[in-house]
Amino acid sequence: MTGALFSLTFLVAAPFWALMILLPGWSWTRRIVASPLIALPVVLIYALLVVPAFGDVLPAVTNPTLGGVRELLGTANGAAAGWAHMIAFDLFVGRWIWLDARERGLRHAVVAPILLLTILLGPLGLAAYLGTREIVTPVPETKVLR
Repeated sequence: MTGALFSLTFLVAAPFWALMILLPGWSWTRRIVASPLIALPVVLIYALLVVPAFGDVLPAVTNPTLGGVRELLGTANGAAAGWAHMIAFDLFVGRWIWLDARERGLRHAVVAPILLLTILLGPLGLAAYLGTREIVTPVPETKVLR
């Protein structure tokens, strides 16, 4: 079951990424991405992996050590849970980037590569966006995809 949940994790997040990157101007994209609940399917997968192992997880997260975290993540269940954790938070951050960029009037051509970076290397995508939004000039209101 762990392998199936690992494989399912990105598959349930991918449609939301596709909407933000490939269909930013579609009216349903805004409606769907506006909800923070888009991360919920991945959170549920995470819960399926973590709750049964809660006795092992809790000590590792309440008093973390490098060895303890390495041991926890060194199992198939731990790696799958870590993956779900990353995918859920990357999607939530990507959603925030997408919404914030639209609110600021940033061009999608600038934001789309940052969203791709966020999918692959979440914190670096966030850093790239935070830097970009400070230096890129917004487009006039009439040219922003709404």
